[in-house]
Amino acid sequence: MRGSLRALTSFLAIGSLAVGLLACTPQPAAKPSTSGAANPAVSQGASPSPSGAAEPIRIGAVVPLTGRYASLGAMVKAGYEIGVEDVNAAGGVNVGGVRRPLELRLLDDESDPAKTVQRLESLYAQDRVVAYLGGAGSDLHAAGAAIGDKNRIPYLGVGFALYDIHTRGLKYLFSPFPKSPGIVQASYELLNSLPEADRPRRVALFSEKTDWGAEMGRLYAEQAPRYGYQIVVNEEYAPGTKDFSDLILKAKAAGAEVVFGEPNPPDGMALVKQMKELDFNPKFLMLSRAPDGLVWAENLGKDGDYVVYSPGWHHAAKYPGVAELTAKHQAKYGRPADVLTGPAYALIQVLVDAMERAGKLDGESLRQAIADTHLQTSVIGPIRFNPDGSGVVDYLLPQWQNGKSELIWPREQASAPFAYPAPPFAQR
Repeated sequence: MRGSLRALTSFLAIGSLAVGLLACTPQPAAKPSTSGAANPAVSQGASPSPSGAAEPIRIGAVVPLTGRYASLGAMVKAGYEIGVEDVNAAGGVNVGGVRRPLELRLLDDESDPAKTVQRLESLYAQDRVVAYLGGAGSDLHAAGAAIGDKNRIPYLGVGFALYDIHTRGLKYLFSPFPKSPGIVQASYELLNSLPEADRPRRVALFSEKTDWGAEMGRLYAEQAPRYGYQIVVNEEYAPGTKDFSDLILKAKAAGAEVVFGEPNPPDGMALVKQMKELDFNPKFLMLSRAPDGLVWAENLGKDGDYVVYSPGWHHAAKYPGVAELTAKHQAKYGRPADVLTGPAYALIQVLVDAMERAGKLDGESLRQAIADTHLQTSVIGPIRFNPDGSGVVDYLLPQWQNGKSELIWPREQASAPFAYPAPPFAQR
């Protein structure tokens, strides 16, 4: 599958919840700080340098720590912070023969795209960061990615699958993370790994009324005939919807055996609860984004089992540095590394590698060095970038089984077999 996914990504390039749910009450806009004073919206990956020491390299991150994407943002924040800690523990970054520590300036955008832009601008104007690290959620990245081009400094992001962002001609955008075309392909290939007689055929699409939802729904519908599937329901819903009964009842009446969707965490949990209430029991349920955090199992229990999702990573992945990262995460947070933590950690590796190869920190030199990346990362495997800034990466699919996240696809990476079909909710 990897080869076909990489071929698809290259073709496209050429052709064009807090884990444990952090408090979701929006907080006052965080003001950038240049001091070391405690501030929950600002973290520093390096202490102020002693007199005579090399000046720290400031990198800026805008991450949703509150609001609807708080559970996703917490995972990204952990990856950035552990990555910066590891770089500094190893002596910092060698830029032109001088070793310099990294300093992470991290602000909360409260899951609000307008505040994403505001925070990015303030990091550049007040903190003079040399590169941006993005948060989580396609709409937040869609708002923020262009600020990298505006200020001519690299913008690196994970936690978003919207491919459309990469068609906008942004030169400073880089994202070594799964994108919609590859997720759709991996989803159908997983189903087609079943014996032909056991495969479901009738598909319902529950697409969020956002750019990413529209992109995913279109791709699922376009690719269905190629893989032998029939779209029997194709519906949209607005983010924040409280009542999914109309969609659910239409899918149930149409005999849908498969449901694909990409809800945010609160909407995804509401959807599954209502599916149970209305006795709709598809054999296969794939919800990108909503099940990414542990809050999924904590809130849904056994009703959240059998759901497949596409976060791009898993702590069971067979890459050489995964066990070490997981041990550090376990020590800090009491659990294995979360699904967005690995990709976020890898962004630090990509950025440091580019800084050292460039030997300088101006935006254009860093941009070119990142574009030329051919890096074997320790936690997500090999990375290189297409001309549009999308990454050539592996596509991993986990599934919730018995309240635990298991890696099921591709098979050579799997920690457990694909659990199929999902039994009715009443029999779990």
